Amino acid sequence: MTARRHIAFPVAEEMLLGTLDESIGGTGLLIVTGGNEIRAGAHRGMALLARRLATTGTPVFRYDRRGVGDSGGRNGGFGSAREDLLAAAAIFRANAPQVKRLVGFGNCDAATCLAWWGREAGCDAVILANPWVVEGSATLPPRAAIKAHYLSQLRSPSAWKRIATRGLSPRKLIAGLHRLAVPEIEEDLTTRTMRAITDWHGDATIILAERDGTAVAYADAARRAGIAPRTVTIPTGSHSFARPEDGEALEHAIRAVLSEL
Repeated sequence: MTARRHIAFPVAEEMLLGTLDESIGGTGLLIVTGGNEIRAGAHRGMALLARRLATTGTPVFRYDRRGVGDSGGRNGGFGSAREDLLAAAAIFRANAPQVKRLVGFGNCDAATCLAWWGREAGCDAVILANPWVVEGSATLPPRAAIKAHYLSQLRSPSAWKRIATRGLSPRKLIAGLHRLAVPEIEEDLTTRTMRAITDWHGDATIILAERDGTAVAYADAARRAGIAPRTVTIPTGSHSFARPEDGEALEHAIRAVLSEL
C-alpha cells in the first residue's frame, strides 16, 4: 500500500490543497484538473488513477486550483491558473525530490493550461486529453461538434423518422444548421493553443474521446492548423473517460508516455 498525504501550499496569498500519492520512481505525474472539477476527478477517476500508478512506481500529485474544491480564493478559470500550476509543480518536486522527470496530464481546459504553461512549470512532457481550443457559445457546442452531430443524424433513417414525428427539436436543428452556415472566425484561444501544442514538438501526446464534442472541436482545429502531434483516440463519447474500459484505455496511454522518459 502506498502512502497518500495532503499538502497545503500558498499561491497569491491563498492556500491551495494538493494530494501526493508517494512512490519511489524518478518520473512523476502532475495531474491538473479542468473546469470546476475537484482533484479527485469525475467519479473519483483521478484519485483512483493516482493510486494505481503509485503502486507501480510513479509518484502522482493532484491539486485544486484557486476557488475549487478545498483551495481558497476566487476561481478565475483556467486562463488565470498559471501561478497555481507553477506552484503545484514546485511543491511536488519539493516533496518528492527523487523526481527528475515530470509529466503533466490534464483534461479539457486543464490540457490547455498545460499546453500554455507546462514548460514553464518544468514539465518534460505533457499528456493533453480533449484540449479546449474554441470559445464556445453559452448555448451551443463548438461548430465542429455540431457539424459532426448533425451529419450523423441526417445519415440515419431513424433521425428522419424523429424529425417527421417532431421528436427532434426543430429549434435546435435550425440553430445548429445556422451556425454551420455562418463562417467561423478563428478565435485567439484556438491560435494560441495550436501554437503552444506545436512548440512541444514530440513531447506532447493528445488523447481524444472520439465522440466527445470538445475532442471533435480540437481535431477540427488541428486539421485546419495543419498540425499532427502524436494522438491516441479512445472510442467513447465520455469526456471524462468514465466507463471502466475508457479509464483502462486512458491509463494505458498515460503509462506508455511515462515509460518513455
